[in-house]
Amino acid sequence: MTPQEFETSLKKGVVPTVCFLYGEEPFLVDRAVQMLLERAVDPSLKDFNFNVFFGNESKGVDILDAAQTLPMFSERRAVLVKRAEQLKAETLEILLPYIQNPSSGTCLLLTGSKIDQRKKFFLEFKKSGVLVEYKRLYDNKLPGFIQSEAVIQGKPIEPAAAELLSALIGNNLQELVSQLEKLVVYAGTKTRITVDDVRTMASSSKAFTAFELAKFLGLRDLHNALRSLDALFLNGEDAPMMIGALSSHFRKLWRVRELLDKKMPQAEIGRELSIHAFFLGEIVAQARNFSRGELRKIFEELYRRDLSSKTGGTSYTLMHGLAMGICTGGW
Repeated sequence: MTPQEFETSLKKGVVPTVCFLYGEEPFLVDRAVQMLLERAVDPSLKDFNFNVFFGNESKGVDILDAAQTLPMFSERRAVLVKRAEQLKAETLEILLPYIQNPSSGTCLLLTGSKIDQRKKFFLEFKKSGVLVEYKRLYDNKLPGFIQSEAVIQGKPIEPAAAELLSALIGNNLQELVSQLEKLVVYAGTKTRITVDDVRTMASSSKAFTAFELAKFLGLRDLHNALRSLDALFLNGEDAPMMIGALSSHFRKLWRVRELLDKKMPQAEIGRELSIHAFFLGEIVAQARNFSRGELRKIFEELYRRDLSSKTGGTSYTLMHGLAMGICTGGW
């Protein structure tokens, strides 16, 4: 079952008797757990009808006893097993008969980061229960996620503002939602969150400074690049983080440069690389500042300085030298 199918089923009031939610994105797993528990157990009777176990420290008989216990003053009880990927083989053996014939008055919910679907337990689980995987979102899916979350929170966000927020925060859904909550409050009575709102709220963050550093290097603006670089060091940021952000940015510039060299129209480049129209002109302008040979040299330097920073090199000197080389071409 897909996450969308699972959530649609829950909204229709269908509560599974056995369910395993897992995946690389803990934020989405945790939110799905909360959604399920809200429908599985009466909040006022939760103290009587809810048990939590942890896979790395729980015995199968204890989980089984809880699942087989009748609910009190309610039609259903819930049993949650966290870190279920750490359940021992003997525990899975104990639980297997229950999975094949679960109690109608219990929702047994297991969560974890990964599973081995070759094991008999999970093969049976797929037959008798609900198995849902929450995969990490690709970067190009983040703006859509942000827009959906903004609507849920009652304050739509401009597509360009969602693009900017995803570029600043990256693939950390918990942090994205946290920042979005702040933006909803900051936007106040406005009908939607704008790019200016995102820029204002993020201007003091390390992520924004790293974003600005990449932009100024792309523009070959040495003065402002060094100013952003100094701000990052003052904030206690380290060279590997900066190099990671710059690698991502210049990788995008390289792809744009390749398409420019193929005479691809700007609008088509935006569609090909999923770059929002609001940012496309600026990204293309930066890509035009470099030849592919220069970009290759930049990546060689990024790699070399990343290694040096991890083997005793002075981060401040390494990064300032990198900025000088990118902006002036003098390595």
